[in-house]
Amino acid sequence: MTSAGAGPLPIGFTVRLNRHVRVRDQGRTLVGGAPTRMIRLAEAAAGHLDGRTIRVRDRASALLADRLLEGGLADPVVADLPGLDPAHITVVIPVRDRPDALDRLLSCIGDRHHVIVVDDASQAAAAIAGVAARHRAELVALKRNVGPATARNEGLKRVTTPYVAFADDDVVLEPDALPLLLRHFNDPRVAMVAPRVLGLRLPGRDRWVGRYEDARSSLDLGVHPGIVRPRAPVSWVPSACLLAKVDALGSGFSAGMRVGEDVDLAWRLAGEGHRVRYEPAATAYHEHRTDVPDWLRRKAFYGTGADLLAQRHGHDVAPAIATPWSAAFATALLLQRRWSLPAAALIFAAATLRLSRKVRNTEHPVRLGAVLTYDRALAATWQLKALLLRHWWPPVAIGCLFSRRLRRAVAAAALFDAIVDFRRTKAHLDPFRFAIARRLDDLAYGAGVWYGAFKGRSLRALLPDIRWKGTANHNTRTGSDR
Repeated sequence: MTSAGAGPLPIGFTVRLNRHVRVRDQGRTLVGGAPTRMIRLAEAAAGHLDGRTIRVRDRASALLADRLLEGGLADPVVADLPGLDPAHITVVIPVRDRPDALDRLLSCIGDRHHVIVVDDASQAAAAIAGVAARHRAELVALKRNVGPATARNEGLKRVTTPYVAFADDDVVLEPDALPLLLRHFNDPRVAMVAPRVLGLRLPGRDRWVGRYEDARSSLDLGVHPGIVRPRAPVSWVPSACLLAKVDALGSGFSAGMRVGEDVDLAWRLAGEGHRVRYEPAATAYHEHRTDVPDWLRRKAFYGTGADLLAQRHGHDVAPAIATPWSAAFATALLLQRRWSLPAAALIFAAATLRLSRKVRNTEHPVRLGAVLTYDRALAATWQLKALLLRHWWPPVAIGCLFSRRLRRAVAAAALFDAIVDFRRTKAHLDPFRFAIARRLDDLAYGAGVWYGAFKGRSLRALLPDIRWKGTANHNTRTGSDR
């Protein structure tokens, strides 16, 4: 199934260039997207830009807006999109043995949508049935435990509305969350959209791990909207809350996947030509784990999904992506030799020269080449930090027993990571406990990745993806005079 033949964006649809896009040459050149590319606009096409905004007025502006959306250079202005009928949404809730949480979720949904509760072989089946009946929700009782992915699919089979929302029982939805997400379906190529997931504050649960999760939850994908696909700034969305077009889902989640099923679904939809969106203006609240052992087990569980995803999606799961020069730049710094800084500077200069030649048709190509090189070098250094502290930590820990330079690199990476993330997230937690939680988070997730690799007898999820072809040389002419 593909949305390649979907209709054009409707008149009045508005998009805005995202924060990563650089506008050059009086609006004739755009640099950004996922992956990074340079787009050269014809004069007529550039005329559709009003600052950083494009409003669809005709076929040409619709085509330009669509290409910018698909390239990851622009996002819909959701406040300007017309509302759609929320009665066209059915909510599917997989549940197992948490009647109080289910009651809380159903209370916030109210009677605005038809609700299907799928009881995944609960021990407290009578209590679940009682809560569903009290809220007049349709109940589907499974006789054996199949996991949340398959449970959602069982609910999906019974959906008769055009749209389906999947919500886990441990979330609470803002009243306008689903109607706001529904606006994205004014774009005929959108198949699924997800809200921002924040922490749910509960009385007596204000523990230090909970405060860390409030600031650094795996489910919170940040304040900026974006297209969702491999290698994009937002590369996945959690199944804690999703809104999807029923016709685009087919049979739904991959049956039997108990972890990573949300990533798999988003990537399959993107691979079929659909658009998946992340919309932080809509909010759901998740009951985070605050008991340390339970929290660590959940982080490790997330890590085990990497091998399963690598089996299905190959290099898209790689823990780092780099070009040869950016990998050489980061490696030179890691080695900490006398020649490391001069070598890194030489690599940087050569990469700048190479990229400036690729953008030579722009104003100030050397300056733009240097900016793009800096972005890639910073990304490579940040990815190296993640490899040392998160994905590769077991062999790195062994290496630290024998190498003073490696110990120094790991200590610097850990300190840098804690300071940057603490300042970025503004966590309501002291820096020391925040740093401890960061390291425990990485250790647990990395252990899960290695366990999954051992169980799957493959290192696919641990190997970086070295791209021999650059990502900043995609030149596209678009406009009425093509």
